[in-house]
Amino acid sequence: MSEHITASVADGVGHVTLNRPQALNALSYDMILALAEVFEAWRNDSEVAVVVLDGAGDRGFCAGGDIRELHGFVTSGRIIEAQTFFRAEYRLNAAIARYPKPVVAIMDGITMGGGVGLAGHASVRVVTERSRVAMPETRIGFTPDVGGTWLLAKAPGELGVHLALNSRTMDAADAIHAGFADALVPSESLPHLLQALAERADPGSPAEIVMLFDETPGPSALAASRDWVDACYSAPTVAEILDRLRAFAASPVDGSATADAAASARTNAAAAADELETLSPTALAVTLDAVRRARGLPRLEDALEQEFRLVSWFLQQPDLHEGIRAQVIDKDRTPAWRPATAEELPDDLFSRALAEPVGDGIFD
Repeated sequence: MSEHITASVADGVGHVTLNRPQALNALSYDMILALAEVFEAWRNDSEVAVVVLDGAGDRGFCAGGDIRELHGFVTSGRIIEAQTFFRAEYRLNAAIARYPKPVVAIMDGITMGGGVGLAGHASVRVVTERSRVAMPETRIGFTPDVGGTWLLAKAPGELGVHLALNSRTMDAADAIHAGFADALVPSESLPHLLQALAERADPGSPAEIVMLFDETPGPSALAASRDWVDACYSAPTVAEILDRLRAFAASPVDGSATADAAASARTNAAAAADELETLSPTALAVTLDAVRRARGLPRLEDALEQEFRLVSWFLQQPDLHEGIRAQVIDKDRTPAWRPATAEELPDDLFSRALAEPVGDGIFD
């Protein structure tokens, strides 16, 4: 058992906690193995009727995979070790999604990347007023994984593409609207929720118990963005998405009662375009195709297999190294992407990445 995982069973509840608060509960390989061991041990344990998954501290459930550990793998050429990490992580994501007992995941605070892979596939997904949920991979020259493309592909309209390309952070209302969460429970009510799950008085199912503490979230800014996001992000390429964002941002606003909202939408579209122009062209192009292709995949496992091939390819690309350096290691926030523009990318980039030989798959 990893020192950064705690697990206990009481009153029929298996409670597993990511216990690395000083690193926002970022997932190391040891933590992934420990979580897999816990879930496997409880699978047929008659003492466990429901599993609760949460994170220690009040800043976040899980900030994602341990980027420094990943940086060590890729900079030293230990690609096989990195693939071993991702295989174990993706198998855990699938195991949670298919778990025979209810899994209640509590995404209190920051929940990003690998944290979404754990909580986003649970049977009951709880957010709080402190939740900040994102798939931020394009910021480091990478692509959404851990089944993230599966969730993004199912978001309404083109919101998933927008979330993926711009690494947009969602609050509780956004996460529920986009299909990343099921219920909003105030953080102050979480101890009472845990107590109710242990008591399991009627109504008895975990989903019904969570709904006893559920509150209606405020308006979703993401939902309010739907019109311009759908119009712009439905373009076939990243370059054309940028063109549409720029054209929309520059379009006139009439003097109607909704003029303020229209002006705000144009400001947001301009900001989205500005942001895309700072990100890795390689990561954006592959991510766009990955999310769109995931829409046609029949199972989460198929999306994970696709992600594994893409991730294996990215491990050997300069932009992942450079993105981690700029955002995490040196923190100068000035990555030098190669290539620097979308025009320099080959038309068959996605098919090349998807054809990456990976040896054994995840579920072989």
